[in-house]
Amino acid sequence: GDLAGFAAAIYRRGVPVVQCPTTLLSMVDASVGGKTGVNLDMGEGPLADLKKNLIGSFHQPRLVVADIDTLHSLPPRILRSGLAECIKHGVLGADTGDPNLLDWTQANLPAMLRGDHGTLGELVARNISLKARVVASDEREEASDEKGGRALLNLGHTFGHAFETLPGLMGQPGSLPGGLQHGEAVGLGMIAAAHAAAFLQLCPPAFATRLTDLITVAQLPTKVSNLPENGKIVERMLHDKKVVGSVLRLVLPKGARGASIVRNPPMQAVEAGLNSIRFSDQTP
Repeated sequence: GDLAGFAAAIYRRGVPVVQCPTTLLSMVDASVGGKTGVNLDMGEGPLADLKKNLIGSFHQPRLVVADIDTLHSLPPRILRSGLAECIKHGVLGADTGDPNLLDWTQANLPAMLRGDHGTLGELVARNISLKARVVASDEREEASDEKGGRALLNLGHTFGHAFETLPGLMGQPGSLPGGLQHGEAVGLGMIAAAHAAAFLQLCPPAFATRLTDLITVAQLPTKVSNLPENGKIVERMLHDKKVVGSVLRLVLPKGARGASIVRNPPMQAVEAGLNSIRFSDQTP
C-alpha cells in the first residue's frame, strides 16, 4: 500500500490511487491519512542501518475500500500485529473524540482474536474514524509540539521503528521468525514509551502495567532478547523522521488521558523504557 501510494504520488506529479487494505493494520492505520513511504537500506551486517519510511510523500487516496471479510484469511500473527495500532488508538481516544475506545478495546480483545465479525467491523470503523479526525486537523503533521496533532499517532513508533530494524530478536511469548512485524515492534515501543513516561511522572506506573497486560492479552511480544546495548538503539532512534535538529522527540502516554510530545527527554527516561522490554538476564 505504501509503495503504491508513493508511486502514485511521484508519477506525473501525482495520479489518483485507491487503497484496498486487506490486513487489520493497513485498514486501521496505513491506508488512512495519505502518508506514503519506503525504507532505505544504508548498510550491511548484523546492525545494518535500515531507515524506516525515509523516502516518501503525502498523497491522499481517492478511496479506501476495507473489506472485513479479508481479515478472516489472515494468519493469526498478522491479525494480532494489527491489534497494536488499535491499542495505540485506544490510548489516544480521550483526546481524539472516542474516550471509551481503550476500555472497549480491552473488553473485546478476546472476541477480536476469535475473529468475531461484528466486533472486527466495529473495531475497524472506530479506529478509521479516530485516525481520520486526527489527520483532518493536521494533514501534513505541522502542528506544534504543544498541540501534538498528527504526530501523536506516532505513540510507540520512535522506539518501535528502532526495534523493527534489528535482526535476530527473540520474543516473549514465542519466537519471532523473520524478525519483528511492524505491529509487534509498535507494541514493544508502547511499553517502552509508557515506562519512560512513568519515569518522568507523566503517567502512573500502573498505566504501564495496564498497557503491558493489554499487549499480553493481544498475544504480542512484551519482552525481547538479543537487543544491542542501549546506546546503539538510541543511535537508531535519532534517525527517526520525528527528530528535529538532532533533538529526540518522543510521544509519551499521559495514562488513559491521551499522549504528549516530549522534546529531548532525559537519557535515564529513554533507558528506563528500553530496559522494560529486555529479558531480565540481559545487560543494557
